[in-house]
Amino acid sequence: MTDTPAQAAPAWLADRPWLGVNYWSRCGGPRMWDRYDPRTVEDELTALRQHGIGVTRSFLYWPDFMPAPDRLDERLLDRYQHFLDLHARLGMRTVPTLIVGHMSGQNWDPAWRAGRDAYSDVWFVGRQSWFAERIARRFAGHPAVAGWLLSNEMIWYGGFGEVETVTTWAQLLTQGLRAGGATEPIAPGDGGRSIELSGQDSGFRTRELLPWSDWLGPHVYPDEADPVTAHLHAAFVCALAATLDRPVVVEEFGWSTDLMSDENIAHHYRQILHTTLLEGARGWLGWNAVDLDPVAGQDPYLKHPHELHFGVLDAQLRPKPVLEVFAGFAATLDAAAGAGRAPAATALVVPAQFDSWDEFVSEAERVAAFRAMRSAWIAARSADLAVRPVRESAGLSGDERLYLVPSPVQLSAPSWSWLAARAEAGATVLVTRGTGGTPGLDQLFGVRHELRRMRGAQPESGEVALRLTVDVGPLPAGTTLRLHGSGTAPARLDVQPDGAQVLAVDGDGRPALLRRPVGDGAMVLCAYQLEALADGGTPGSRRALARLYDALASEAGVERPWRSTSWDVLIDALQTPQGDPLVWAVNLSGDPVATDVLGPDGGPLVDRATGKPVGTLELAPYAVAVIGPDLGRTRGTGTGGAR
Repeated sequence: MTDTPAQAAPAWLADRPWLGVNYWSRCGGPRMWDRYDPRTVEDELTALRQHGIGVTRSFLYWPDFMPAPDRLDERLLDRYQHFLDLHARLGMRTVPTLIVGHMSGQNWDPAWRAGRDAYSDVWFVGRQSWFAERIARRFAGHPAVAGWLLSNEMIWYGGFGEVETVTTWAQLLTQGLRAGGATEPIAPGDGGRSIELSGQDSGFRTRELLPWSDWLGPHVYPDEADPVTAHLHAAFVCALAATLDRPVVVEEFGWSTDLMSDENIAHHYRQILHTTLLEGARGWLGWNAVDLDPVAGQDPYLKHPHELHFGVLDAQLRPKPVLEVFAGFAATLDAAAGAGRAPAATALVVPAQFDSWDEFVSEAERVAAFRAMRSAWIAARSADLAVRPVRESAGLSGDERLYLVPSPVQLSAPSWSWLAARAEAGATVLVTRGTGGTPGLDQLFGVRHELRRMRGAQPESGEVALRLTVDVGPLPAGTTLRLHGSGTAPARLDVQPDGAQVLAVDGDGRPALLRRPVGDGAMVLCAYQLEALADGGTPGSRRALARLYDALASEAGVERPWRSTSWDVLIDALQTPQGDPLVWAVNLSGDPVATDVLGPDGGPLVDRATGKPVGTLELAPYAVAVIGPDLGRTRGTGTGGAR
C-alpha cells in the first residue's frame, strides 16, 4: 500500500500552514488601491488578526496598477508597500495575485489591451511578464510575502486556450517573477479548473503546469443540493490533487450570507477545513475577509450583489460564526503538526479517459465520470475507508486490498489485465457498469452478457433494489440495499452467470451483483452504475452504497483501526510524529448523532481539545470532534463491532 502523497508538505507549509482569507477592503473592493484608506485597511487587518487569521490573499487590480504598457502607478505601489508593512507589523503574511482582470463575475481590461489574446499575443504576454518582474523587484523578499499567484481565475479573463500556449504563458510570467528576485513559492492561480481535477479542459493542464506550480490551488464552490456532497466535494478534489506531487492549498471556498445562513456557512467551513486536512491540504484561504456594503453601488456588485456578503467579518467588523470555526481549526492544526495518514487499503481507479484529452470523449462524459468517482469516494469515506485515487494515465500501481472502478468511461485493455492480476494476488475489484464495452467482460467476471449494441436494458423504475442471495461480509442473505436515483431510470447490464456466483438480484430477479473468484481475490461486477444513483440522491442511497462497500471491504480484509457505529459519521485518523493517533469524527448529517468510536484496543478515549473522557460521542449537526486514546491511562483490550 502507498502512503498518501500530500502528507509530505514543503517547509514553507509544513512549518506554518496557511490559514486565512481572500481580502478586499471596504474602502473600494477591487478599486481599493485607487481609493486606499490606511485607517480602514488597518482596522480590517487588525480585526482579522484578533480572530486568528494569519494569512490573506491580496489582489493587484491590473488596470489600476499598470495604466500604460510600460508604466506602473507608483502611488499604488506605495500603498501596497504600506499594506505589506501592516501585515508584517501584525504578524501576518499575504499572497499577492498579479494579473487581476477578473473578479466576482466581471472582467476589466487595461485600456491598452486593445483586444489582444491573453496567452498567444507575444507583445501582450511580454507586458504581463514585465509587470511580474517589476512587482517582484519592488516587493520580493518582503517578510509579509508568503507566495505569489500569477492570476485570479485566468480562464474567466483570458478564456480557454491551447495547452502549449497557456503553459508557456505560465512559464514566462513565472520567469518574470524569478528575474525580479522572487524566491517565494509561485502558482498559476487557475483555480484548479483542469481536466485532471474536474474533467473540464480549459487549456490549463495541471500536469503540464507542474514545473511552474509550487502548489495546487483549487477554488471550490460546489452548487449541490445534497449537503453531504457539497461539504465533501472539496476533500474529493484534494484527494485527486494529492496524486500530482504538489502540496494543496484550498485557495477559495465559502458562501455569501445572501445565499446561505450564517449557521450553515459555519457548518460548510467546518466540514471543508477538517475533511480537506485529512486529504492532505496544507493551506486554506476562505472567501472573503469582510462584507463590502460600503461599495454596493459599484461594479461588480451592481450586477452581483450577493458578492457583497461573503465576509467572515460583517461590514461593522463584527465576527460571524465562521470565525469560531477558524479558531477551533487553528487549534487542531497545532495538535496535528507533522501528522500523517497510514497507507490506504482502498483504491479508486481514475480512468485516463477522464483526465487525458481524447477528442472522442466528450466533456459531458468526463464530468459524469467525475461525479461517479466523487459519489464512490463519498460512500467509501462513509464506510470509514481511507481511499487513494490511482490514475490510469500515470500507470496503475499499488497493492491495495479493494479497488473501486465506478466510472462510466472506459479503461484500456492493459488496465483490465492489471486489475485481474491484482485480484489474482488477493484483492477484490468492484466494477459497476450499466453498459458494455469492457474488453473480455465475460471472461473477466465469469458471466455471459446479453447486450444489444453495447446498450444496457432500461428498467421502468428509478429505484434499484439489490437483494443479497448469500452472506456478504457482515450483511446476511436477504438484506436489501435500495438506491433511488434523482434522474431517469438507470441502465442495467443484462448478464447471466457463467462461472460467477450471484451475490444479489434486482427487483426483477435478474442477476445484479456477481463475484468470480480469481486466485486469492475476486472480480465483482455490478450490473448497475450505483454511484450515479447515489450521486446527489437520498441519504438512504448513499448509505446503501456505503454498506455494500463496507461488506466487500470486510471480505477483502481491509483493516480499519477506527470505526463508527453510525453511517452518518465519517471516521479517520492521522498519526502524530510521536506515534499518537488523532481520530476525527465528522457528522455528515444535519441531525444530532450519537455514535460509539471503536478503536483497535478498546481503550478509553478523550476529547483532544478538552481532555475530557469520551464515551458515546454526541455530535451536533455537521459537528466535528477530534479524539484519541487516553495516553495517561492503561488501555483496555477488546475490539467491539462496528455498525
